[in-house]
Amino acid sequence: MSTFLWILIYIVFSIIYKWIISWGGAKHIQGWKSIFFTDTESTYWNVEQIRLMTIFIWVCFTVLFLIGLFYPEYRFLRLASKLN
Repeated sequence: MSTFLWILIYIVFSIIYKWIISWGGAKHIQGWKSIFFTDTESTYWNVEQIRLMTIFIWVCFTVLFLIGLFYPEYRFLRLASKLN
């Protein structure tokens, strides 16, 4: 995966996470739609809980992004292809 694509993926996910946290997205995805964004059983969560989980996911994804940015061999697709 190229560095440009790696950065583009991070920017797209960051915009989605920013929408959920700051721009009212948590209210729109509250209920069954939150499963697609938080990857957990979050159908009964309120808006604050969805925002908190999104912040946690965003921080973890930022760490993975920085690792992949400085060490390209740890990017997801290249790592998956080496495992096969």
